[in-house]
Amino acid sequence: MAETTTVARPYARAAFEHAKGKKSGLKKWSELLTVLATVVHDTAMQAAISSPALSFEDKAGLVLDVCRATVGDKAVSEDFVNFVRLLAENRRLETVTEIAALYEMLKAEAEKSIKAEVRSAFELDDAQKAKIAEALKQRLQRDVDVDVVVDESLLGGAIIRAGDVVIDGSARGQLAKFATALRQ
Repeated sequence: MAETTTVARPYARAAFEHAKGKKSGLKKWSELLTVLATVVHDTAMQAAISSPALSFEDKAGLVLDVCRATVGDKAVSEDFVNFVRLLAENRRLETVTEIAALYEMLKAEAEKSIKAEVRSAFELDDAQKAKIAEALKQRLQRDVDVDVVVDESLLGGAIIRAGDVVIDGSARGQLAKFATALRQ
C-alpha cells in the first residue's frame, strides 16, 4: 500500500494545487474525484482499465463517459478531463482511490477541518456529539465533523479516530489496559 500511496501523492498534490487556485475548486474537485474513485472501483470498469486491448485514450474516454453520465457534462471541466487522460496515459487509473483520499487530506488541512469517527456502544444524542466535537476542536485546533457509528461489541464507552489521533475510551479497551497492567 505504501507504494500506491507514493505513486498517488504527486497526482493528489497536483489536483489540490490546481483546485486551490479556482473559485469553489476544492469542493468541485473533491466531488469529481469521489465520483472518479467510485467509477474506477467498479469491478467491470477495473476489468476494462486493466485490459491490454484498450488504448489509454479508450480507457480515459470510457471512464469520463461514466463520470459525465453520473454528474452531468457541464460538471466535468476540461482540466478534469486532462487529469483523467494523464492518469490513463501513465497507467495510474488504478490509484484513483488513493489519490482521492490524499486529496481529501490536503483539502481538510487547508480548510483546518477534520472528520472524526466515534465508535460508540450506544447511539449518541446531539449534545454528546457537540461535546465531543468541542473537546476535539480544542485538542486538534481544527473544526471537527463527527460521524457516529454504533458498535455494540464495545460493551460501553467509545473509540474516537480523528486523523492520526485514536482515543480508546471503550470498556473493552480499558479492560485490556487493566489486564496489561496486571501482567507487569
